Amino acid sequence: MRKPTTICVIDDDRMYTLILGKQLKATSCCDNLLVFHHGLAAWEYFSPLMALAERLPDIILLDLNMPVMDGWQFLDEFSQLKPAKPITIYIVSSSIDPADHQKAATYPAVAHFYIKPISRNDLAAIVGT
Repeated sequence: MRKPTTICVIDDDRMYTLILGKQLKATSCCDNLLVFHHGLAAWEYFSPLMALAERLPDIILLDLNMPVMDGWQFLDEFSQLKPAKPITIYIVSSSIDPADHQKAATYPAVAHFYIKPISRNDLAAIVGT
């Protein structure tokens, strides 16, 4: 697997994003890490950049339950876009509701649904280290 250039984390849990960011940086698995604390901030950042492949992430780790714009709303908006390169989205949520897992599977950009906290092995599988 090719090393991702940019990984994006969209999650409102600041402690979780801090720890996850340190884990990702410790593994040197990517050159850039973008963190947004709700879907709207990520949407506003990405939507004007869809034609600029070098500015887009390779991977998005997306929480579902967030204020302002939740993960489902972000996925609905993101699904309408045509990014200049493939972006793989992994749901990383505390939800154990089977309906959430089934719904996530209906989005073509979603590769997998992980339940928090994400394990070191799962993270390695995502980033290919």
